[in-house]
Amino acid sequence: MRVLGGTVAVHAFSLALLAGAACLSVPAVAQNPDKWGAHLDLEGKLGTERNLGEGGLFLPLYQTPDTLVFGDLRMRFDDNESHEANVGAGVRHMLSSGWNIGGYGYFDRRESPYDNFFNQITVGAEALGRDVDLRVNGYWALGDRSRAVDSLSAAEVSGTSITLRGGEERSMSGFDAEVGWRIPVFDSEADKQLRFYVGGYRFTADDVESIQGPRARVDYTMNELPFLWEGSRLSLGAEWQHDDPRGSQAFAGIRLRIPLQREAGAPHLTAQERRMTDTVIRDIDVVTQAGAFGAAEAVTQTASGQAITVLNSAGTTGAQMITAVAAAGANSTVVLAGSFATTAATQLQAGQTLTGGGIAVRSASGKIARLSSTGATISATGASTNGAVNAADNSTITGLTINATSSAGLGTHAVRIVNVSNVTVSNNVITASETGSNSTNGIVVSGTSSATLTGNRITVVGNGLPTAVAAINVLATGGTTIANNTLSASGATVNNRVVGLGAGAVINSVDSTGNVIVTGGCSNAGATGFVSFTNGTTCP
Repeated sequence: MRVLGGTVAVHAFSLALLAGAACLSVPAVAQNPDKWGAHLDLEGKLGTERNLGEGGLFLPLYQTPDTLVFGDLRMRFDDNESHEANVGAGVRHMLSSGWNIGGYGYFDRRESPYDNFFNQITVGAEALGRDVDLRVNGYWALGDRSRAVDSLSAAEVSGTSITLRGGEERSMSGFDAEVGWRIPVFDSEADKQLRFYVGGYRFTADDVESIQGPRARVDYTMNELPFLWEGSRLSLGAEWQHDDPRGSQAFAGIRLRIPLQREAGAPHLTAQERRMTDTVIRDIDVVTQAGAFGAAEAVTQTASGQAITVLNSAGTTGAQMITAVAAAGANSTVVLAGSFATTAATQLQAGQTLTGGGIAVRSASGKIARLSSTGATISATGASTNGAVNAADNSTITGLTINATSSAGLGTHAVRIVNVSNVTVSNNVITASETGSNSTNGIVVSGTSSATLTGNRITVVGNGLPTAVAAINVLATGGTTIANNTLSASGATVNNRVVGLGAGAVINSVDSTGNVIVTGGCSNAGATGFVSFTNGTTCP
């Protein structure tokens, strides 16, 4: 069994057993009972970002009438697969002035949601008065403070190069402090008390944004519960905090104290004597932050080993981009960044990928990350029937915005797939607009082509064309898959088609699902197979 491992259900069952054991355990009457006895704390918190459960054991180790040395053991878990254990000890002393002063230290070990283990030391001091409380805690990360998290690695384009930073989770050192006031709705010696606290926190680590911000909480405590014995306590609380990395978080919680002995004749404690066993207030976590914090590494190839060429519109015109794509050659990857205006088609090479991000890339050290979107746009005007982007055998077009417009009556195709096989067009934003007398298509697949068209958002506008328009027009016999696209076709006076299926076209029906119709219908002139839509219709 791993330290701090297990499921939430296992922890909840364990705490329930502890609670049951405590309720059934009623030792013999002590002849000379001490002021302060051991107790079990059970707490649950409902939060805006996560929910928590905690079990704690408070153990008096040594006491005099005004001094208490104690041990404190805690186990905490949440529904984000984080687990933590705290082992600590402290001392509290009652001053004749009415203040309780104390100090404590803990060793903390946490298993994070990324299955990393982190350790820290917590040291704190407190002054608890009748009406005012003061607390301060320091947290020092121990051991290995940084652990790799490959899933958080990230890559981005900078100029004409790609930089990758490895994903890491780092533990952070810091402090927190708070001041509290007793709200005088009850007498200072009453068994019920209401207190309000405000404070702040700050945690830091190398090359990581600091976690710092305000914190506030309110605590309503009821002592000597009628359904339990001397020393029992029920606390209801709410808290809020905010920092930039994590945003705002709020919790509402309940904590039940169960004394581990029933002592007949035990002295009735004053309010300040009861506070000698107050729960130590400290940050609930070993604070960590996860992200792409690793050293910057250059990227020159995809995860599959294809060479990468980066073209940035800051130094490359649309015409130069078309030439550079051709020059990159077969089985290469071309990453575009920026906006490119063209008046001719961008012709892909066999096995080539044209992308604006979203692909997996590899650094020289072997780290793999997904390239973030560059926001690349190709805007082709007057590209006529050649299309804005023309596919080749085994080519991929992904992560781009492709706009095709024409007013010459020549017909406009944003993406043209003609007599080529194994083409993928995915996760693009595609628009096509024609003002004239010919048809226009977002994507046209014709001849013997085979293609997979998935995750695209395609909008086609006919602007009063007397001929039909189509978001996707399939005339190919090689087999086409159309899945999870959002499609819109409008403006033609004859036929606005989200999908047009020509005679002899072949559709891979099993995988052609999840498409969304914004506006438009479909047509079929004798195709094999059909396309399914989320509104329950099919084409044909």
